Amino acid sequence: MPLGLKPDEAEAIEAACQYAIAYRQGVTDRQDKLEIDITEALHRFGGELPEEGRAPADVIKEIADKADAGLLHCTSPRWFAYVAGSSHPAGVAADTLVSAWGQNAAMAQTTPATAAIEQTAGRWILDLLGLPEGSGIGFVTGGTVANSVGISAARNELLAREGWDVEAKGLFGAPEISVVLGEEAHSSVYASLRYNGLGAERVHKVAADKDGRIIAEDFERVIDGMSGPILVILQAGHINSCGFDPFSKIIPMAHAKKAWVHVDGAFGLWMNSVPELAPRLAGVELADSWSTDLHKWLNSPYDAGVVISKDPAPFARAMSARASYLPEVGGWDPSDYTPELSRRARGVPSYAILKTLGKTGLREMVARHCRLAVRVAATIEAEPGLSVLNEVHGNQVAIRCGEGPNADNMTRETLRLVHEEGDAYPSHAIWRGGEIIRVSVISYATQEEDADRVANAIIRAWRQVNGEQNDQH
Repeated sequence: MPLGLKPDEAEAIEAACQYAIAYRQGVTDRQDKLEIDITEALHRFGGELPEEGRAPADVIKEIADKADAGLLHCTSPRWFAYVAGSSHPAGVAADTLVSAWGQNAAMAQTTPATAAIEQTAGRWILDLLGLPEGSGIGFVTGGTVANSVGISAARNELLAREGWDVEAKGLFGAPEISVVLGEEAHSSVYASLRYNGLGAERVHKVAADKDGRIIAEDFERVIDGMSGPILVILQAGHINSCGFDPFSKIIPMAHAKKAWVHVDGAFGLWMNSVPELAPRLAGVELADSWSTDLHKWLNSPYDAGVVISKDPAPFARAMSARASYLPEVGGWDPSDYTPELSRRARGVPSYAILKTLGKTGLREMVARHCRLAVRVAATIEAEPGLSVLNEVHGNQVAIRCGEGPNADNMTRETLRLVHEEGDAYPSHAIWRGGEIIRVSVISYATQEEDADRVANAIIRAWRQVNGEQNDQH
């Protein structure tokens, strides 16, 4: 039988592909809202494991049918939530290949094809992002793990400079590392500090401006009296404003103290690929390590992020693992820069997307999203009672509904009505002490009409909420 598949196994793969195509073709015609909750989902998928198995195609069909009502349509051009991309079709197709190949992509000797693809994609990403040639780059599961790996490399190098081998001795008795970051650093940074034994509550916080960007003068004050190992964590793209820390001012100050500088660039780092937008990130290339998601602005399928280190040596010391049963390493291995010895070839979908878009297509997409964010903000600002809280630095728009003590309730209710209508799907956040609606323009497919739909959906809902509020008075 071809490829060793039994007829019912081939039927299952064909069924999955047919359902996937039908789902993606119909997603733009569907409302962006859930039809069932977790209780109903558990009812549909729960129960005891049956004694006897079933035909795999029947299982696939059942999963697809039962799951449909419990899926948000994140691949829709009207998806504006959580700064989450929409899984570009080229990446989805490549991801199907990856699953079919079933390769453990950790070692170049046993998977030279996938290793070469990832190495090439990594080189392209360095070039696009304007980061130093020759940097080490690892394909990890997403931004949180990328931050964690970058901080591991920093910890390794900072302690090595003090004569302490943290990989051999651990942190017991090690010199203390001072961690400096902005007061509006993302939660994934704090998680990464915990994972590395550096603690989330020992940090030195620097004051931020109204858009969440570190104030350089306060950074200078905080770092001035420090000595010993110092880790500085900066941000390329604030989660609500897409604001950027002033890299060209801060990084030289940090390096004067021999600090390691890591940049959390979950989505904003991609703006460095667009010549007219890159000045907003001036100096970001001076850092020592960087992280960015691939499932965000590149729109790769999930399980996709990269961590980059200007000096690959501490990166590899922190991550690489060797065992006698593994193939002998003749040079670089993908596992040198990731915390896994068993993993899928997660760089392949990103390679496919990059090759599909090319430099021109990628830059056009990022620039278009930034233009559309400005368009959404302008439409919202023109509506009485709605406010945009941030300067639009990139693809993020933070919206507040109403004023005064009832603004939180009015903002929540406006978003609830938007979700209930289902014409577009923005998300919520708490920022500057209050509730906001956050519009993240990030789907590869989003165009002007989609941006107008989310803005108009918010305005319609707001007018209803505001009218009801006025009626009560």
